[in-house]
Amino acid sequence: MAGSIELGRLSRRGFLVAGAAGMGLLVTRGVHAEAVEEITDLKPGDYTWHPERSPDGPVAVVVSLPEQLVFVYRNGIRIAVSTCSTGKPGHETPTGVFTVLQKDKNHHSSIYDDASMPNTDRLTWSGVALHAGGLPGYPSSHGCVHLPLAFSSLLFGITPVGTPVIIAGQHDEPVDVVHPGLVLSDYAVQEADAAEAKADPAALNAEDAKPAVSIIVSGADKAIEVLENGETVASGPATIQFPDKPLGSYVYVLSRTDGSNGDLTWHAIGYNRGSDQEQEAEATLFRIHGDPTVIKAIQARMNPGAIMVTTDLPLEPNARSGKDFVVMDTRTES
Repeated sequence: MAGSIELGRLSRRGFLVAGAAGMGLLVTRGVHAEAVEEITDLKPGDYTWHPERSPDGPVAVVVSLPEQLVFVYRNGIRIAVSTCSTGKPGHETPTGVFTVLQKDKNHHSSIYDDASMPNTDRLTWSGVALHAGGLPGYPSSHGCVHLPLAFSSLLFGITPVGTPVIIAGQHDEPVDVVHPGLVLSDYAVQEADAAEAKADPAALNAEDAKPAVSIIVSGADKAIEVLENGETVASGPATIQFPDKPLGSYVYVLSRTDGSNGDLTWHAIGYNRGSDQEQEAEATLFRIHGDPTVIKAIQARMNPGAIMVTTDLPLEPNARSGKDFVVMDTRTES
């Protein structure tokens, strides 16, 4: 029967890396490390779900098109893997970096005969979303990412508006970037700590308590754009060291290293790229220098859950599906 699959664990401190074909490795920091997962054993409709591995922190979702799998990370630690079904030929699911724009627990399609789409996390205004749907074991949707019903409900509960969703051909496991570079100065850390100390604890736990913050750095345009709840609040030129070298495709998610009292740090996820993930992810941040006005706007919004995207694509309208959208490699009109 399709459903949740329990997996073993292996005690070990530190951050491990594995490269076995067809397998993934979950790594935790200072608690325990999970044994290699037999991801290829997941049948259509199967999923794993282990929220206890990382009880809190920002979530990032990665959809692997060639594997037809969805990976869920919280505070940089993988807590779930699920089978999925993406767009069929002629209705391909777009690739790139998205954010959850809107949520609807009981959504019905306005395009396809009022079809039920439970637990919808909308990714584009043109009709691409994560939601429960058919899972035949191959791409079969009209562009959405279909998920097992039970898994979609669990995912819906931990993905507030602004959660990054990466849809790609391949991706790296998240790595901690211990030194987050210019955009995360000591001043920014102190400001974030002071703001959270003054805030109402109940408000901090509310889904809409913090604005969705996205920072986009384009190597092609040598520009930085800062968005808050989909609106551009700052933009300006970026000075990039070694400008002839690509920035690469990364999503950095701002988190705390050890729960609510830990230091702010970035978790970097590389997608559609090569090797040397950890060194390249950290070096990329140090290559980026922004206009003081833009840096000030970033520092004022450095709260856990903020994301920064680096891309070598230009920040042109045809690379965006709407004001709330981050960076898209390809487009679909499904």
